[in-house]
Amino acid sequence: MKKEKVPILEHELVPKHEVLGEEAVAELLDTYKIKKEQLPKIKLSDPVIKEKEIKADVGDVVRIRRESRTAGKALSYRLVIE
Repeated sequence: MKKEKVPILEHELVPKHEVLGEEAVAELLDTYKIKKEQLPKIKLSDPVIKEKEIKADVGDVVRIRRESRTAGKALSYRLVIE
């Protein structure tokens, strides 16, 4: 029996990813007093980043929203690299 492929962005274990706009990135960097290059990285070849719906490119900042039993929602940010 052949299993159907679930689109990666619809899989229950894949958290929501979204590309931030320039203003949101500037606010994030100002809040944490860091430079863009100091953010954790995510590769352009990452399966979620490669998805057409995300449309992330090198240099973009991606916000990842995870559900957490202890925190409710946990946010993390990644800089897309090659």
